[in-house]
Amino acid sequence: MARPDPDALLAAFRADLEAATTPAALEQVRVAHTGRKSPLKAALKGLREVPAEERPAVAQALNAASQTVEAALAEAKARVEAAAIAAQLDAEWQDLSAPGLATPRGARHPVHVIEQRCLDVLRRLGFTPESGPEVEGPFYNFDALNIPEHHPARDMQDTFWVDGGLLLRSHTTTVQARVLEAAGKRLAAGEDVLPIRVASLGRVYRNEAVDATHLAMFHQFEGIWIDRGLTFAHLKGTLAFVARALFGEGRRVRFKPKYYPYTEPSVGVDVACMHCDGAGCHACHGAGWVTILGAGMVHPKVFRTFGFDPGEVTGIAFGLGTTRMVAQNTGVTKIRSLYEPDQRVLTALQRGMA
Repeated sequence: MARPDPDALLAAFRADLEAATTPAALEQVRVAHTGRKSPLKAALKGLREVPAEERPAVAQALNAASQTVEAALAEAKARVEAAAIAAQLDAEWQDLSAPGLATPRGARHPVHVIEQRCLDVLRRLGFTPESGPEVEGPFYNFDALNIPEHHPARDMQDTFWVDGGLLLRSHTTTVQARVLEAAGKRLAAGEDVLPIRVASLGRVYRNEAVDATHLAMFHQFEGIWIDRGLTFAHLKGTLAFVARALFGEGRRVRFKPKYYPYTEPSVGVDVACMHCDGAGCHACHGAGWVTILGAGMVHPKVFRTFGFDPGEVTGIAFGLGTTRMVAQNTGVTKIRSLYEPDQRVLTALQRGMA
């Protein structure tokens, strides 16, 4: 047997080690150069064939080579594993600051958006929100609001009647009636209840034929302001402020005479169409103007019903059709689409109102 050459063994090992760039390749190098069938192990087993006088030096050289191989393998293992981890991290890295890919969530309903805008405007004037039941008695829906028994609004063509002589409220003015009733009781007890500034909002129901601009259920938003010394000028100023705050400071506003049983005098408020600015388009059905609210001075009979003296107090009341306001903001021509459960339509409408 030829004398073992530790330098040649190390040279072959280093050449294989340099080519090993993965943990699997490094394992193959380890087995090839330190395993039971490796040249180094064979050289150590063949020491008995080396002349006795040379054996110590050769054994020392082989042991030194074995230690060099083990140390180089340990160093290479740490290096290759670190490189493998780094490569895995690079492959799996994600930018946590990038926009997510989560399933899109729903948005606030366009009617709710408009209602909150109305509340924000009226809060600036000192109004506080109040709510009431949607199933009402005739007193709050009709009698207390100066709508006598013979009034056409009581006919089945306008009102949804339910069992027990109750009805689905046809306007949110029922909330105002309840507020005035509670305030009248406090007034009778000697308490000063003025001023009263209340806003109410919610669903109302009318037994009407359903078409592009009418539904049997829609949303209203109303306000009432009761105090001493309020005049029609306060009414016009308040309505102009509300209209321009909701539709834009430069929006043209006009007043027209109207009739409501619970206000006298009564007015309607129109704004120039947001889409054509009065020229006439599909959104305003060619009229150029859109009626957004009805209003008036609280009728003296309403005050007397709840124990107020109409000679001492006056009040203004107004109601906005929030469903119609949404249609104006979004260009909807068929308001039924506002209440259909099509998320694509509602999301598009919500974006249009941003």
